[in-house]
Amino acid sequence: MLELPVVAPGKKTISKPSWLKIDLPTGQNYSRVKKIVQEHKLHTICQSGHCPNMGECWGEGTATFMILGNVCTRSCSFCAVATGRPTEYDVDEPFRVAEAIKLMGVKHAVITSVNRDELKDKGASVWAATIREVKRQNPDTTIETLIPDFKGQWDLLYQVLDERPEVVSHNMETVERMYRIVRPQAKYERSLEQIKRTHEYGVRTKSGAMLGCGETPEEVFTLMHDLHDNGCDVLTLGQYLQPTKMHLNVDRFVHPDEFKQYETTGLEMGFLFVESGPMVRSSYHAEKHVR
Repeated sequence: MLELPVVAPGKKTISKPSWLKIDLPTGQNYSRVKKIVQEHKLHTICQSGHCPNMGECWGEGTATFMILGNVCTRSCSFCAVATGRPTEYDVDEPFRVAEAIKLMGVKHAVITSVNRDELKDKGASVWAATIREVKRQNPDTTIETLIPDFKGQWDLLYQVLDERPEVVSHNMETVERMYRIVRPQAKYERSLEQIKRTHEYGVRTKSGAMLGCGETPEEVFTLMHDLHDNGCDVLTLGQYLQPTKMHLNVDRFVHPDEFKQYETTGLEMGFLFVESGPMVRSSYHAEKHVR
């Protein structure tokens, strides 16, 4: 059993510990990226998801683009992206995303999306068109796609895989017991099945989870084993941070030593890469994972 220091477990609001330090976004590169995103009328998960690493990533000239609008059909209790009935469906979006990546000079592009469960194809055709256009305009740029589960309609998954992104990520987000609370419209086994099918297709696979939602260390180890057994190559683990008071409370702040233990164990299991730390997010250091 893993026995490491924790901070103020419970459901009450707790103060952030000293190791959770977020730098404010500044600098010329940050301003340049912000201008490109605004001028191309694009969305990023950096902004919509309140990512704490936005200053660092944008300062290095990169961003994680979010396609298919910025309103999600699902109501995950951890996520800062707006929930509702989307109205935005822009067939020109793939071109603008590709052009923005070209202007930014990005060598490894990360693209994600909201869930569009109301669409017949769940947005798979836009996903495929975006990958094609990014590759057309940026033939030397590698691509990571952080995709939804398409509600288990595997023909839609293969539409995306057929465009051959270099890395395909699908986040588990939490341990199995917490799905009803954290991801009520998702299914643990369905997400594992998606990762397994992607691995069998021959694409590098990636997944991640947030810690501090109420899970135990033993449940985290079980999640890691389940991911590895289903062909996951790259694992990311980070601290859950409550976006607003309307979202799920932070149960505890996981100590950096505990994150380090997960990293060590994950590499021993056979994951190719493990990013594990309080500030780690899905696309953190993503350029390393394509190697």
